[in-house]
Amino acid sequence: MNIRPSLLLCATVMLIAPGLSFAQTQKAAPAAGKETVLKADEVSPKLFPDKVFFRGQVANVQARNTGGVRYADEFLVMAGLVDNSGYSTGIREKYQAYLISEVSIEIGWQKLKPGAYGIGFLDNNKFIVMDLGANDLFTTSSTKDAEIKRPVPLQFVAASEAGKYRLYHGRDYVEFHRAN
Repeated sequence: MNIRPSLLLCATVMLIAPGLSFAQTQKAAPAAGKETVLKADEVSPKLFPDKVFFRGQVANVQARNTGGVRYADEFLVMAGLVDNSGYSTGIREKYQAYLISEVSIEIGWQKLKPGAYGIGFLDNNKFIVMDLGANDLFTTSSTKDAEIKRPVPLQFVAASEAGKYRLYHGRDYVEFHRAN
């Protein structure tokens, strides 16, 4: 008659165990409501593809030159530099990176809907956004940051104003925020 205590113990463990694993999962998750800048090792290869499609070709992404922003509700904005050597000179001049956004963002007063885009920093402090067919969507001003200590090929940095971020290509950057 020792079977009943064993059954009771097994039933108790079966009821409690799922709750324990849920609690452990919740501890590991980032704090709700916290936005964060993502570095290359947090983005690639976990979130960002190693190859991307743009204007009829597939380009390799430079994993070490990726980054992004994770918003409090877990939505992402990410970018990565690409190997654009297989493209025509006209496209290569404009297409330097691939941008993926799960939310609408605003860059230089221009609203960009969720999607995937080709982007580039041009001469004379210009930033361009193109659709996947290499059609120009808009061009806006970029800024040169002479104060940045260690420029890298691509990085995201939190701006001084909450909710705003900078996408850097070397010393050039554009500021963006989540659109309403």
